[in-house]
Amino acid sequence: MASRVITQLISDLSGEVIKDGKGETVQFSYRGSSYAIDLTDKEAAGFDKAIATYLENATKQGGRRRSSAGAKRGYQPKEVRVWAKGQGIDVPERGRIPAAVVEQYLSAH
Repeated sequence: MASRVITQLISDLSGEVIKDGKGETVQFSYRGSSYAIDLTDKEAAGFDKAIATYLENATKQGGRRRSSAGAKRGYQPKEVRVWAKGQGIDVPERGRIPAAVVEQYLSAH
């Protein structure tokens, strides 16, 4: 007997069902605690807008080190391209992937 498990995102703000590729899980830290929230694209844009001023004036702490090896990077470029296309983000077929796209991918995963 076979079974199928389906994971469905539901907005933690509105309770709205998030269609595949139309929302994201946003991870963030505040005052020493880490959080994750599932948001629709519209809600995520509002979140980004709400914290933009703070991010522009903050000093980034920690982060990932740059490395040339895919396994050490924490992502595979092919997977980033597939994900970005599914999100409607323009990404080159070959060559370097813009850092902003990679950051979005890592934040979503």
